[in-house]
Amino acid sequence: MDNSKRTVVVTGFGPFGEHTVNASWVAVQELKKLGLGSEVDLQVYEVPVEYQTVQSLVPSLWKQYHPLLVVHVGVSGMATTVTLEKCGRNHGYKGLDNSSFCPDSQCCIVGGPDCIDSVIDMESVAKRVTASGLGVAVSVSKDAGRYLCDFTYYTSLYLSHGRSAFIHVPPLGKPYSGEDLGRALQAIVQEMLELLDQAQEKINCQQHFH
Repeated sequence: MDNSKRTVVVTGFGPFGEHTVNASWVAVQELKKLGLGSEVDLQVYEVPVEYQTVQSLVPSLWKQYHPLLVVHVGVSGMATTVTLEKCGRNHGYKGLDNSSFCPDSQCCIVGGPDCIDSVIDMESVAKRVTASGLGVAVSVSKDAGRYLCDFTYYTSLYLSHGRSAFIHVPPLGKPYSGEDLGRALQAIVQEMLELLDQAQEKINCQQHFH
């Protein structure tokens, strides 16, 4: 691994229910083709829609790559825009996954806080991407839906102290193509990295003066 490069891990989900082709994984594969520029080592993963796999996979991604940022992408049948999720929630997981399982505790991390916010200002990301004239509508949400998407996001936020993001995409063709979604993900993740850099510079400046 080239240590001068920053690593970003982006995940999409595998098929579930009526989503025999999951738009999130299609979008992530399109993003992989586009890349995030020569400075960023982009790693992509397809995540099966299973609570227990998420519980082991997410920590292993953080351990293996020590990424600057992990971005999870999921599909929402109700979404008509590319939606940035502000927070993950710990409780209320009653929906069964692809292996007909749901956690007994109905929560992600027993004893964890109810809700964890991303350190990334999603409103700011949405504004900046919209202003860039990408042609893909971007909105912000506070409810990732209490299924595998929300479960994965909370787990990642918990492990990374908020240095994760979650993006919901609409199903393919409603209205965007896989290529459109890939371009949107590229623009969004680049803005997120930009904001993280600015935050880091602020911290460094503050340390400098004290």
